[in-house]
Amino acid sequence: MTADFGEFVRARGGSGRLVVQPRMGFSGPRAMREGLLATKRADAATVGTITLDAHTRVGHLEAVRTALREGIDLNGYPIVSHEPETTAWVLGDAWGPDFPVQVRHGSAAPLDIFRALATLRLGASEGGPVSYCLPYGRTPLAESVTNWQDSVRLFAQLRDSGIEPHLETFGGCMLGQLCPPSQLVAISVLEALFFVQHGVRSVSVSYAQQTHAEQDREAVAALRRLCAELLPTEDWHVVVYAYMGLYPQTAEGAYRLLGLAAELAVASGAERLIVKTEAESRRIPTIEENVRALEHAGQAARRASPRPPDTVADSQTYQEAAALVEAVLNLDGDIGKALLQAFRSGYLDIPYCLHPDNHGETRSYIDSSGRLRWDRTGSLPIEHLVRSEGPRRVTSTGLLADLSYVRRRFDTAPLDHEAPAELSPSN
Repeated sequence: MTADFGEFVRARGGSGRLVVQPRMGFSGPRAMREGLLATKRADAATVGTITLDAHTRVGHLEAVRTALREGIDLNGYPIVSHEPETTAWVLGDAWGPDFPVQVRHGSAAPLDIFRALATLRLGASEGGPVSYCLPYGRTPLAESVTNWQDSVRLFAQLRDSGIEPHLETFGGCMLGQLCPPSQLVAISVLEALFFVQHGVRSVSVSYAQQTHAEQDREAVAALRRLCAELLPTEDWHVVVYAYMGLYPQTAEGAYRLLGLAAELAVASGAERLIVKTEAESRRIPTIEENVRALEHAGQAARRASPRPPDTVADSQTYQEAAALVEAVLNLDGDIGKALLQAFRSGYLDIPYCLHPDNHGETRSYIDSSGRLRWDRTGSLPIEHLVRSEGPRRVTSTGLLADLSYVRRRFDTAPLDHEAPAELSPSN
């Protein structure tokens, strides 16, 4: 009997409880199997992850075959190239109703990946036509939308064999940093609507921890409210990511930041947290480092307290995100076509994103309180909502300072000192 990912997480997360998940992927089947078993045994409520390698992500399968033949390690698990029997052995004693496993990949052309999942009857994955295209290469957005449309429709057919397929949008993590929360929320909601429109009924929406705890709580509240208003399914949950930008280089700073991510997830009613480890800034984490991060996050979650859900429900972040989503949905009834038109017109425009299909007319910055702000909104349909401090001259020095803001704050704080005020949950 296989696991229903969405049902499992919703049953064990939310209302002060939290499911924690690693970003784990090893090229060797034995290491991948051991990683899943260790995740299952961790002292926390966990789900498993198989993260794929970079060659599989971009379809360079000959390079994968060469690596496997010559014994070269990859930076993830090549699920398309390993025999299905090998991956079934990897899943082995871990995967089941009490321990669902999600495949994470990063591909703008994921059809081969979803075919492999269908063969294995693995019913959980993630990504999206925008979030797995713009940050990762130069694949035209129109191609990504078509690829994802075909992949989601294929994945939805798992329901015919008694498996409820689940997809998580990566839209709340665009570029990892310096994208104001309202646009992260909007893209996450739009990608979830895209999934549902093409046949997947069980979805999760993501948001990545940013630079200011109160602003992050506003963002997750906005995400939950928009999903409740717009998603034509009740089978959804929210997943928070520990900070996706430059991570602290010290173990103390890394664990302090991860603890705040767990507190954010609990305080905002999110059901699941993607953790990062003390090794993120240097290399691929070991199994042991992943387990320590899972258990640290689980402990932090148990100490945290939920907050009333309506305290920040009508925030500036919600108003901006709602305006972005409404403007895009009004462009076309087909959400894929609407996303393409939105980027062509600049209704969606990611700051500092160099992809050819992104206008590149927006800019953002971190203000003196630690909040992410719009500096230039380009053609985004939110100019009437944004309180501007006036245009700023973005310099390379200023951009680098913003990019390293979180790392510097957490690596320089004294060990016995609380988290910086702008990132503290008490702020």
